[in-house]
Amino acid sequence: MSSHSPHGQSPLRTVQVLGGGNAASSTHVRSLAAGLVARGVRVTVCAPTEADHTYDFTGAGAEHRHVPRSSDPGAVSALRAACTDADLVHAHGLHASFRAVLALGGRDTPLVVTWHDRAYAEGARAHLLRLLERRVARGAAVVLGTTSGLVDRARRTGARDARLAAVALPGARRAEEDPERPRAKVRAELGVVERPLLLAVGSLDRHRGYDVLLDAAHALLRLDPVPLVALAGEGPLRADLQRRIEDEELPVRLLGRRDDVAELLAAADLAVLPGAEEGRSVLAQEALHACVPLVAVRTPGVRELVGDAAVLVPQGDSVALAAAVVRLLGAPEERELLGAAGLRQAATWPSEDETVAQVLSVYDELTRPLAMI
Repeated sequence: MSSHSPHGQSPLRTVQVLGGGNAASSTHVRSLAAGLVARGVRVTVCAPTEADHTYDFTGAGAEHRHVPRSSDPGAVSALRAACTDADLVHAHGLHASFRAVLALGGRDTPLVVTWHDRAYAEGARAHLLRLLERRVARGAAVVLGTTSGLVDRARRTGARDARLAAVALPGARRAEEDPERPRAKVRAELGVVERPLLLAVGSLDRHRGYDVLLDAAHALLRLDPVPLVALAGEGPLRADLQRRIEDEELPVRLLGRRDDVAELLAAADLAVLPGAEEGRSVLAQEALHACVPLVAVRTPGVRELVGDAAVLVPQGDSVALAAAVVRLLGAPEERELLGAAGLRQAATWPSEDETVAQVLSVYDELTRPLAMI
């Protein structure tokens, strides 16, 4: 597998395009950039400056170019300038991919798009998102989906070439590799020294299923001691969720945005994924790596990811969700078995090197004919 153009030409130059808001795609691009640079590829990451501060693309050996978020009218022109000498452009996420399609209009530069998850919206905005998906799918040389469901969606939307490309979870640590995690300190901070702790992580958006989680939390009030459900994340539903928690006196705490999810997971008795996930859920991956039992909504993407290493319940069924949580809290042996199964399942996922190698093979396939002209 070559990272250089043939006949002594200069190294392959790729441009990675990010919208700047999604943690999973930004972490993947950071890992991808480091792996590509190590293989002799020149990498430019186009993203807002704050994204480089958070994910340190330059520290991975990439050049960073500031490109404003999609709401900025100058975003497309800035991206067009950054892509001028690129051999290939790789965009991550729907909005970043749409900007890349616009920026490359009229050029023969190959465009690779990775769909990490499905974009969600309601009403008129949902129709707009479908139009964007169609434009991106038809404008890309290759669409890479992180789950089989996303690949199928890309094909239905009109992609000429859609392939499965499951991405690694950079930096995930097995539970036994770090026995000194501050479990007691985190549990004391949350006030759950003598109570079970359930953890949910994700943006506070409607499709995440937090209304179902709050419905299920009523069943926890009957337990002694009453568990605490900690929800790490921010989003537009925060005020509505907080109002419900207070009005219904639910054992739920909104933690806001946190950068210590690994420590929160290490302190948790259970992880809960109450909403539909079409991409590779970061929480599910981190929970299984950390040997933390997981209760999740049964969707094709989640089942593909976790196999039999989690308890899966029907989407939107708060009764089933509550029953699964209550049963596991009373069954330490089953929790231990699930934790061990999670480690075995995590061992089947691709490594960072394997992820980079697959992406680079796609790059070589798309650029080799051009280099021979």
